[in-house]
Amino acid sequence: MRCRPAIVIMENDHVLLMRYQFGSGMVYNFPGGNPDPGEIFPETIRRECREELAVEVEVGSMILMGEIPSQEERKSALHILFEGKIISGIPMLQAQETTAQEVCWVPIAQLSSLHLYPNVGEALQDLVFLQKKGIYLGAIHQPWVS
Repeated sequence: MRCRPAIVIMENDHVLLMRYQFGSGMVYNFPGGNPDPGEIFPETIRRECREELAVEVEVGSMILMGEIPSQEERKSALHILFEGKIISGIPMLQAQETTAQEVCWVPIAQLSSLHLYPNVGEALQDLVFLQKKGIYLGAIHQPWVS
């Protein structure tokens, strides 16, 4: 199983996402990535944000965690989302460091209508709007992935 820590940065009722081309559609992802050997999750998030978005971030508490089970040739993945904030810089896509097409500030209210990877839009909305504590989601269903 691979682990992918990521950061959820919210400002003015919007969340920072990265948009990717996935087949003929668009997929949105939270800034983060795969840890380098010996790297702990907050270090991974800070490095990925620096490399891909040219920003320095402060990584806070874990807010959500869930698994995407393996499918055919894809390994299962554990997604760990942390709250955080930008402490310096303005997010600008560093095209040489990522396959993302765009950096987007998306209204939190629209998260459940996007193709998110991982598909945690409703859980984040519950966290923000209903003040539900962060949870372990178990298996995350990705209905838009064939």
